[in-house]
Amino acid sequence: MTKKIFPSTEKSRLVHEIVGWKPPVFHQASECYVSVSAFDPAIGRMHVKKIMLGHIKGKKAQKMYGEALVKRLTEKLMQGWNPWVELVNPREYSSFNDVADKYREYLLKMCDEDSLRQETVTSYFSRLRILQNWMADNNVKVFYTYQFDKNVVGQFLDYIFVDRNNTLRTRNNYLTWIKSFCRYLLDRGYVPSDPSAEYSCVKKRGKVKDRDIIPDDILQDLHDYLESTNRFFLLACYMLHYVFVRPKEMSYLKVGDFSIRNQTLRLYGNNTKNRCDAVVTLPQKVLKLMIDLKVFDSPGNYYLFSEGFRPGPNRRSEKAFRDYWHHHVRKDLGLTDRYKFYSLKDTGITNMLKANTDILTVRDQARHSSVLITDIYTPKDIMAANHLLLNYHGVL
Repeated sequence: MTKKIFPSTEKSRLVHEIVGWKPPVFHQASECYVSVSAFDPAIGRMHVKKIMLGHIKGKKAQKMYGEALVKRLTEKLMQGWNPWVELVNPREYSSFNDVADKYREYLLKMCDEDSLRQETVTSYFSRLRILQNWMADNNVKVFYTYQFDKNVVGQFLDYIFVDRNNTLRTRNNYLTWIKSFCRYLLDRGYVPSDPSAEYSCVKKRGKVKDRDIIPDDILQDLHDYLESTNRFFLLACYMLHYVFVRPKEMSYLKVGDFSIRNQTLRLYGNNTKNRCDAVVTLPQKVLKLMIDLKVFDSPGNYYLFSEGFRPGPNRRSEKAFRDYWHHHVRKDLGLTDRYKFYSLKDTGITNMLKANTDILTVRDQARHSSVLITDIYTPKDIMAANHLLLNYHGVL
């Protein structure tokens, strides 16, 4: 292979681009200053910057200050600082950790303005914390925001997917958040380009959902177990399985939201997924359990599921439902991790359709925007004839 020979000037330029900077030097002769030699991309070569110290009185004081300044500048240069680039776009030299704190404040403000859900903000906070901990633990040098580039994003995604042994879905969820974070950085001039632009979510063949419908025999075991150990959590399961109230919505339910006379539950748009008010039916089985548990003896402003999943004045996060399911129900019953707490909602819709409940009724109870969504839950293996149609006689 022929060895490439560069002209001396070209070789010098290439070396300067690789080196990037030279150690700062303190000068004390006719003038007192510290010189910093760094590659200036605007002119394509090394460029010396002088920081004058003539305003400091006394040679001894100048020397002490100059030597301390040399040390500080060397540390900054080793971290990726460039005095010439900083002059062109100073925001890219913002502290990454400081900008991360500003991003947290932004998320909280978006939540206050009802533009982001509380659980979304909590999730974003968690992922940002994991990112910063990963950078600190692995000595990933991201002191300034411009250093948060595509290589860092790629390494972090590999850490989430491979090192932490998470699912492909989790990896995709982290990427979705990173893209949102990078958009925040790019829009405010903290990065020169989108570090996540080259990455995309990876599709998984086969099932999209990571949960399954719960069979009838396991539902019976679940009922018997909770009937004897925690009837208040059984009520939470009823709310999800029969009334199709989502975990976050359940965390906001209050005793006064229920009407015994009408057998209904009123849901408020501030707390629902689609931001719409709704009134849903309360099946007799659910209402009977609530009466047995003396739920309606509590004040109307009490949350239905407070401490211990009993009525109380304090709201608990929707995470409490998932945690109890994971640490108690699934563990004690030996359930597969494909049977999640939210599987009760999928199972309830599917079983209601299997019982020949008309699809519009199920759609309204589940508050789906379209029957097409409800139809996803329709069992495709039902081979029996619909008895409602056997004796049907039309005009023709």
